Amino acid sequence: MRKELAPVATLLIGVSILLTGQGLQGTLLPVRASLEAFSTLAIAVMGAAYFLGFTVGCIKGGELVKRVGHVRVFLAMTSLASAVPLLHGMLLDPVTWTLLRLLTGFCFAVLYLVIESWLNEQSDNASRGIVFSTYVMITLTVFAAGQMMTLLYDPKGLELFLIAAVLVSLGAVPVALSESPTPTQPLQVELNLKRLFEISPAGTIGCFAHGVANGAFWSLAPVFTLGVSSDPSLAAWFMTSAVAGGAIAQWPLGYISDRIGRRKTLACSAVTCAAVAAAILVLASSASFVAINLLAAAWGFFAFPLYTIAVAHANDKASVDDYVMVSSGLLLMFGAGAVVGPFIASAVMTLSGPYGLYWLTAAVHLLLALYVMLRIVRRPSAPTEQHIAFSDALAITHTASHVFEEEIQHKFDD
Repeated sequence: MRKELAPVATLLIGVSILLTGQGLQGTLLPVRASLEAFSTLAIAVMGAAYFLGFTVGCIKGGELVKRVGHVRVFLAMTSLASAVPLLHGMLLDPVTWTLLRLLTGFCFAVLYLVIESWLNEQSDNASRGIVFSTYVMITLTVFAAGQMMTLLYDPKGLELFLIAAVLVSLGAVPVALSESPTPTQPLQVELNLKRLFEISPAGTIGCFAHGVANGAFWSLAPVFTLGVSSDPSLAAWFMTSAVAGGAIAQWPLGYISDRIGRRKTLACSAVTCAAVAAAILVLASSASFVAINLLAAAWGFFAFPLYTIAVAHANDKASVDDYVMVSSGLLLMFGAGAVVGPFIASAVMTLSGPYGLYWLTAAVHLLLALYVMLRIVRRPSAPTEQHIAFSDALAITHTASHVFEEEIQHKFDD
């Protein structure tokens, strides 16, 4: 493993610092918005704005890279992204925060594009699974660490915004000083959503449903915790527990999907996720601090790997020539779901209170499970020996930003 990771060690160090700052922002902003009495709708709009900016960044980032190169784009986006937390701390206005979240989403999409392109360049088929599984684990772990940093200072102060800005800035240093060669020009591909759905209806709908549920979670879970507890520290612990559960589950559920089939695993995980959401609805008001965080971890365990399993299933059905198109289309489906998810959750929470978040996630995952089971009945699964390795699916899942760069490059060349 040391041999495979050595060429990308500095990149992974930079990623860990950078995303710690991103994880801190992800929890701090909804908490501070709630303390400032921003409406649930305003907080939902901010969450949707982030994913909208992220989607635009995936589509337009390739143009920036083509013009000035990976390193310059990375440094420019890091500079912008590190300035945004400072502006959040100084300008406490819902409209301004929405615009800033849009900018943050754009910046981080382009940053992921550069980082993952670099990782792709430094990996071969033999090492890519190790490299990207390590990347996934680092991403989830530092996000959790960043969320826990909200406990360091009072969220009403400026200190946490300063820490987030510093971490994002420092993340650029290892990447800027890396001796690894910059990525070469990507291949040419086209995005074809109709073809994507023909290849894998379950994978396509699975990614969209995952986007709806997770877009709502990232935007409004801190609001949920403030609605069920007077302890402001619960937001950090709750989201950290969910992310930790998701990190732990990646490989066990992937291994199971290799053995029993992607769609069966997808349906079972979605049903269980809906059941855990129902348990949160019933128990959250009376659960102890430890119990509610265990429920969050259980929800994350079954919710977060669904995207990777859906991607793996889609690529099981795709030809080699379709891999890039499938990855770009699935990312777009996830992004679309993540944009609308916070709005739907906001409407439900307005009608039913903070518990509306988990009414929504229970409904989304139950509908996904029913759809996948219908597909299983109508079209039996292919033999498991035709599956791609789950480690390869992880690599495909987390190189989707690189995929968008390739898609854009094709348009420019035309």
